Amino acid sequence: MRPCHTPVRESVSQKRRKSSMEFTQGVRFDSLGLSPEIMRAIGQRRIEESTPVQAGCIPPMMEWRDVIAKAPTGTGKTFAYGIPIVEHVEPENESVQAVILAPTRELAIQITDEMRDLATYKPGVRMVCLYGGAPIGRQIDALKKHPQIVVATPGRLSDHMKRRTVRVESAQTVVLDEADRMLDMGFVHDVTRLLDRMNKRKNLGLFSATISREVMDIAWVYQRDAAEITVREDEQNKPDIKQFRMDVSYDGKADAIEKILLETGFDRCMCFCNTKGATERITKFLQLRGIDAECIHGDIPQKKREQVMNRFREGRLRVFVSTDVAARGVDVDDVDIVFNCDIPDENQDYIHRIGRTGRARRQGVAVSLIADYPSKMRIDDIAKHTRNEIVPVKFDDNGKLTPA
Repeated sequence: MRPCHTPVRESVSQKRRKSSMEFTQGVRFDSLGLSPEIMRAIGQRRIEESTPVQAGCIPPMMEWRDVIAKAPTGTGKTFAYGIPIVEHVEPENESVQAVILAPTRELAIQITDEMRDLATYKPGVRMVCLYGGAPIGRQIDALKKHPQIVVATPGRLSDHMKRRTVRVESAQTVVLDEADRMLDMGFVHDVTRLLDRMNKRKNLGLFSATISREVMDIAWVYQRDAAEITVREDEQNKPDIKQFRMDVSYDGKADAIEKILLETGFDRCMCFCNTKGATERITKFLQLRGIDAECIHGDIPQKKREQVMNRFREGRLRVFVSTDVAARGVDVDDVDIVFNCDIPDENQDYIHRIGRTGRARRQGVAVSLIADYPSKMRIDDIAKHTRNEIVPVKFDDNGKLTPA
């Protein structure tokens, strides 16, 4: 385990307070001293200004500092650590130079795609994506090509390390993306074992929507003098999401979704359920009503999951139904409406769900379907503790939406 470099906890806290910064605005990429290769890759996306989390994280990570960043989903965290990683990679060095851990295979795949885009104009930079549910033989073949960047889920990376098909001890940068979710999902022992093995690293980046106690424990043990970056939503950056709640019968959820989509004409819809069975049930009921809907959850084969997610990202699927965990890798900016078919057990899950809409300065809509008394109590609690106004609505006698 990496030793603690300060004798008392208070001194670490003091250091962290000194390096803690809040960001609400981005900066121009050409002000960050990036290489022509990276600037060209960024230019391909026709963007000139960074997001706030990128403005906060790129400079310290370029200087090999540890970073702990709190930022909402969809704020550009991948580029925030991806740009320094690609800048630091030495193409002629065939050892593993960076490891990025993600909680789900979908997120790992998405990160890899974005990292490849960043490395487009830097010849010799190779990367591999390691995740469960895919043939391990193909991953072993990819590892034989000596990738410098490894993107992986903790479980599959641990499997490869046990097989001795990958050596990560040489990694200089380690990143935990969506660290809160990763630790909540029970990967804490895998993560700590991996960090213990990668003890020659120069910096560790923790990126998370929330800084939970488990994330702070990792930071306390494995980081030193970390730059704390917090992205605070100002009125300009804050998502514009109209939130509603509707009382429905247990079997009336699909009907409600159908009627709302018919009245609003929305084309991009995400539905969240708490269980695998619920995702399949809602999807089936929507399909019976002629609505183009597909679902993903942990029991669906990986190839099928990727096909469904790609259809939704590309705008060829109207309704995407998922559990919270399975949807972690789906990052789409133009979702029109989010339905909570079940009310989540955690307030933060509610924030994650509705945060899929209202991005890119577009107004979004979130509707929570209430079918029983416990759900009513949960949505009341969410409204109270998140300080969100969740307006009750119903269908009038003509089938039109109206305040309840």
